[in-house]
Amino acid sequence: MRLARLVVTAAAVALLAGCSSSTQADETTGGFVAGDGSITAPEVGERKPAPALEGESLDGDPIALEDFAGKTVVVNVWGSWCAECRVEAPAFAAVDAETGDDVQFLGINIRDSRAAAKAYDENFGITYPSLYDPSGKTVLGFRDSLPSMAVPTTWVIASDGTVAARMLGSVSESTLRGLIDDAKASDG
Repeated sequence: MRLARLVVTAAAVALLAGCSSSTQADETTGGFVAGDGSITAPEVGERKPAPALEGESLDGDPIALEDFAGKTVVVNVWGSWCAECRVEAPAFAAVDAETGDDVQFLGINIRDSRAAAKAYDENFGITYPSLYDPSGKTVLGFRDSLPSMAVPTTWVIASDGTVAARMLGSVSESTLRGLIDDAKASDG
């Protein structure tokens, strides 16, 4: 009985350590961590260009960030195994459904099988495309602008191709709308 408790306790500690929001965990382990809810939104003149994200969609079709040039693009890193991702998924589905043609959502699915990722999208009514990136290396493209190893992370790319904002952790509908509106307003 004691051994069973010890195993369960060790597993819980390991699981919680993997969800740490500690900056040190991010810097020293190279692993993904939970976000702290912080938002970074550089002034227009201080924004860096968005990376050239490209790869295969969940369906195996080629997809790239440049496919949406001239639009405000919401890029969200997610995994079906991520509890915070499941919390924010309904907000992404709702805001995507209500935005116009000048806004595009693009997911980056990490550490999943295609089947698990597709089931997640179907379960939450996600209709926008996602890059399929089981290794999680795509997010490294943001290292020169607003880097993150947190899951979920959301970046808003202004229509001029610069990174307008980054949110670490799950995002609400109202915050997501605000980030999009701010990026669109700064486009002039």
